[in-house]
Amino acid sequence: MILVTGSSGALGGLILDRLAGHDVVAGTRSPDRGQRLVDFDRPETLVDGFEGVDVLVFVSAGFADDDVVLARHGAVVDAATAAGVRHVVYTSLVGSGDGLTIALAHRWTEARLAAAPFAVTVLRNGLYAEIPASMVPAAAESGVFAAPWGDGRMAVVAREDLADVAAKVALDSAAHAGRTYELEGVEAFGGQDVADLLTTTLDRPITYRPLPLAAAWEAPGPRFQVGHGVSLSANVLAGRLDLHPGDLETLLDAPPRDARQVIATKA
Repeated sequence: MILVTGSSGALGGLILDRLAGHDVVAGTRSPDRGQRLVDFDRPETLVDGFEGVDVLVFVSAGFADDDVVLARHGAVVDAATAAGVRHVVYTSLVGSGDGLTIALAHRWTEARLAAAPFAVTVLRNGLYAEIPASMVPAAAESGVFAAPWGDGRMAVVAREDLADVAAKVALDSAAHAGRTYELEGVEAFGGQDVADLLTTTLDRPITYRPLPLAAAWEAPGPRFQVGHGVSLSANVLAGRLDLHPGDLETLLDAPPRDARQVIATKA
């Protein structure tokens, strides 16, 4: 049996959809009929939630401060060990993102998994095309795509491609045991690239306005989220997130989805 954590989230839900028709169950903090209670913030739910699970698709629960994420992920590893899970497939962060603040929790989790008694496959997911796409509505309204990216670019991948890979690996887990895959996007976008794409999509001029990095601290949201956003922009500025070789194309059964379309659909 396969269990997918975070099945009510965007990535977990897509993975679950792709596993429909197989021996799979959803793990969520708010289960419906046929789903299992799996709440990373309530470790007492995890051992029972993982009972009878052969392959655990462990979708990172990173939307929190690092101490919270480490506690959540550590509890998952402990519970998977206690429940006798055979194989864990973990959705991590691409290696080129080591300079990002979100990398700390991922690398810590990878180390905990490597020391556990079960087989592990690490899917180092690239940055979602949905990241620049989330900035499109404001640009479409104002006519200006404003971002503190300078001349840097960000390699991005469609979330659906990452779900395809996760499902494929989960269904043939033994063939991927002990492997770490770098799921880099095959397209990169800078601020001017996004502005040019929106100009074409909307058939009206959209201008790119580079912002100072300090402007990223003014974004709304929890402090940890704002800090991660600043880190992302700083890495784009430094050229750390541009295109790098990866394993995405070798693991997909079709060419990667066009990240341009993911971005343009938000216009």
